[in-house]
Amino acid sequence: MPKIADLNMDEKKEEILVGARRCFAAYGYEGATVRRLEEATGKSRGAIFHHFRDKETLFLALAQEDAARQADLVAREGLVEVMRDMLTHPERHEWLATRLEITKLLRTDPVFRARWMEHQEVLDTAVRQRLERLAEDGRMRDDVDPSVIHLFLETLMDGFITRLASGGSTEGLDRVLDLAESTVRSAPVA
Repeated sequence: MPKIADLNMDEKKEEILVGARRCFAAYGYEGATVRRLEEATGKSRGAIFHHFRDKETLFLALAQEDAARQADLVAREGLVEVMRDMLTHPERHEWLATRLEITKLLRTDPVFRARWMEHQEVLDTAVRQRLERLAEDGRMRDDVDPSVIHLFLETLMDGFITRLASGGSTEGLDRVLDLAESTVRSAPVA
């Protein structure tokens, strides 16, 4: 049975994550200063950094949560459904606006890139496994290597997130997702 102190620590950690998510969504990665994180979480800098070594670790903890949630959805329904979830429940994905800043960090900071890729591997693995299952079931086109389909879907998702993060119109994106899904599925047998 968990100790009460452990439960309180978990609660505090979760409160920090919830507040930090709001802060990153509102101010971006760079703009989420320690002072703003303190205000958003209702915790002192000492409390925040007791649970998370630094701002990057806190940010990557959120990325890991999202990657795990997305991997679960991918396993059940596919990567296109993750993008549909972004359209139908934008409040769950507000902080993805930081993706534009992340792109810069991925390009310029090798340590951040390595840590980010480690957290995103859970999502990549889920996509690969889903594509393998679809191929085995004959529900995915067989004239294109699954790794190319994976790259196609990843590229689509990057563009999709960039469009959402930059405030672009979402009109017609549901049809784009329908097109993407029909592109990777095998043709129905007549």
